[in-house]
Amino acid sequence: MVKFSKQFEAELVPEWKDAFVDYWQLKKDLKKIHLLNSDTSKTDKHHHSSSSRNIFLSSLRKFSALGHRHRENGVIEVHRKLASSASLGDVYETELHEQLADSEAAKEFFACLDCQLNKVNRFYRTKEEEFLNRGETLKKQMDVLVELKAALKQQQGEGASSQDFKEDVSISSHISCEEESVKDRAEQEQQQQEANIDDPETNEMPFSEFPKAEEIGNSKRIKREDSRLRSLSTRSFNCQGKNLKINIPLTTPTRTFSAITYLVWEDLINQSSRKCNSDGGKPNINKTKLRRAEKMIKGAFVELYKGLGYLETYRNLNMLAFVKILKKFDKMTGKQVLPIYLRVVESSYFNSSNKVMNLGDEVEELFIKHFAEEDRTKAMKYLKPRQRKDSHGKTFFIGIFTGCFIALLAGYIIMAHMTGMYNRRKGDTVYMETVYPVFSMFSLLFLHFFLYGCNIFAWKKVRINYSFIFELAPTKELKYRDVFLICASSMAVILGVMFAHLSLQQKGYSSAQVQAIPGLLLLTFLVVLVCPFNILYKSSRYRFLGVMRNIILSPLYKVVMLDFFMADQMCSQVPMLRNLEYVACYYITGSFKTQDYTYCMRTKHYQDLAYAVSFLPYYWRAMQCARRWFDEGEMSHLVNLGKYVSAMFAAGAKVAYEKERSIGWLCLFVTISSSATVYQLYWDFVKDWGLLQMNSKNPWLRNELMLRQKILYYVSMGLNLILRLAWLQTVLHYSFEHVDYRVTGLFLAALEVTRRGLWNFYRLENEHLNNAGKFRAVKIVPLPFHEVDEED
Repeated sequence: MVKFSKQFEAELVPEWKDAFVDYWQLKKDLKKIHLLNSDTSKTDKHHHSSSSRNIFLSSLRKFSALGHRHRENGVIEVHRKLASSASLGDVYETELHEQLADSEAAKEFFACLDCQLNKVNRFYRTKEEEFLNRGETLKKQMDVLVELKAALKQQQGEGASSQDFKEDVSISSHISCEEESVKDRAEQEQQQQEANIDDPETNEMPFSEFPKAEEIGNSKRIKREDSRLRSLSTRSFNCQGKNLKINIPLTTPTRTFSAITYLVWEDLINQSSRKCNSDGGKPNINKTKLRRAEKMIKGAFVELYKGLGYLETYRNLNMLAFVKILKKFDKMTGKQVLPIYLRVVESSYFNSSNKVMNLGDEVEELFIKHFAEEDRTKAMKYLKPRQRKDSHGKTFFIGIFTGCFIALLAGYIIMAHMTGMYNRRKGDTVYMETVYPVFSMFSLLFLHFFLYGCNIFAWKKVRINYSFIFELAPTKELKYRDVFLICASSMAVILGVMFAHLSLQQKGYSSAQVQAIPGLLLLTFLVVLVCPFNILYKSSRYRFLGVMRNIILSPLYKVVMLDFFMADQMCSQVPMLRNLEYVACYYITGSFKTQDYTYCMRTKHYQDLAYAVSFLPYYWRAMQCARRWFDEGEMSHLVNLGKYVSAMFAAGAKVAYEKERSIGWLCLFVTISSSATVYQLYWDFVKDWGLLQMNSKNPWLRNELMLRQKILYYVSMGLNLILRLAWLQTVLHYSFEHVDYRVTGLFLAALEVTRRGLWNFYRLENEHLNNAGKFRAVKIVPLPFHEVDEED
């Protein structure tokens, strides 16, 4: 049977952990009482006669009705006081009687118990008010959406244009020139992303209230122009006597380009629109905008329902924790405290309020009516998605493919050693220049993927909510067993093909068909990646492709956590990208037919492309920092951008030094790389990991740690420092006896991938603690409609 403490920790909401009952502290207080009672019982052996008399008197009181009432009311008495602020609710304080009044341990226990009850009530009241306000806002948004859809349908029925609304009795529109302040807009854009709930894997950004408009003045012209770039998707209209705005965030290149085009057109041609004339042109509030607004509202309903479910879990778990700890107290002390204190807990606000359940029922009804076509089963797929369960068969196949991989790897190494393939003197140069890059590329890729699986396992072990941070769909996210299965099966296939190819090579087969095998292997994996059929984790494959699209087209896409996290992974895979560049050139140009492996190296375009590939991941990451600075207005993003710019210079200097091998390039490379390394180490430790806090209670760490062994943090910082210095191999040119330099390069690249896997854990730990510090457990989706003042 699972202990309640483990069950409690497993079921609580991770981001709200500090708001739950501190069950472990209460257990520690109980242990103090137990130790005190043990010492008292030893002392009482010397006073047996007086103790027997007390037992006899207590037994008489047990059978007396008056004595029973005195016993029940006399052990403790819980006082209910009104808090200084009405929003804090009632405050409970326990008064001890009889023998408990003389026990300091009992006083500490009930003081802690009262503190926990008051804390739970305050937090529940705060979250309940937050969700109720959000629910009221969503109802109003839904009313506006329903009316606009009805008006659009009516206009279409009358033969009006399907793209634009014309003014009629119910809806009148005008262009509004009011702009939002830079600071407020930055806070809003930091948390905004379009909610695409039709695919459960959508990205949803947090929500903040839409700021009110600012008056146009010459003194604020610069701020206004900058703010207009951020609010180009905003249009005003009048609905039932209220001035409303529809705001669709600029999260895609299409909307970004459309907004910029609108701005240029307004500035160059339609100058009269700046006069805020209500008789001006009509905004483009069309069917597409309404569909996007509907998705945003739908996503907000889903997140609200999820939050209400978390709050219900919060209530039930805390109630159960109070019951369990009071039972333990009664069992340990022999006092009947449970009935008395439990009545207080049951009547307290967090257990007696039913507003959350009522709101949950309303959300279900609205969602079923407007988004599920009166189909409750369909609605519950969105509101209560079922998580996939890992099967034993998956574990079995992981073992099978792992065994195959180990056997094939051993065979491949033995054959390569016997033939001297990787020996610097006796090795086959053609093989090492053409086939080995393919093997190296896949090795780095799936090593990185395997470490990601290890990260998932570690995050799950320490209760880091990575799914919430990455905004992954609970029904389609990859579990660590899925990752391990993909890695084991893929590497078994790759080693099998490489082993067969090496065997054919040694038997003397050197035809173009044999030389094409590595290229066909790479092509097969690319085809599987883009396969449109619903097989082999299609949702995860397409989510990966979508993230890569966002990275490549930076800064045109809105940057979310998963995007820049994946871009950071790409920064550790520069050797893999260089190998991919060469393999693509080798097979696309047809050089494999003649085994002319130097053709690409002699081509000037290939040499120039090597520079681009070396710093392209850093460029993408820098552009993401620029986009985040533009959206949020925080200078820290510009400082972070400088880190990636320095990495770009270091990567370019490295390529130049490898090409020229001159003293000048060596000095430049060492100088730039040293500066970039110091920059990156500072950002790793202080910003990404949140460590090296001077005033922390944990020396050189932070106050909150997810791992119990503090030594792991110091070891990780040391490893990160050492692995960051792997670039020194380029200067030292150290080689392992007669091992080919390409093997040494693969080993160093694997060390960088390992460093990134280590970095990933602490990066997400810090992100999780930031969310937990602000009790952010659900996304707050931006809403499309908001009211503005008429005089603005």
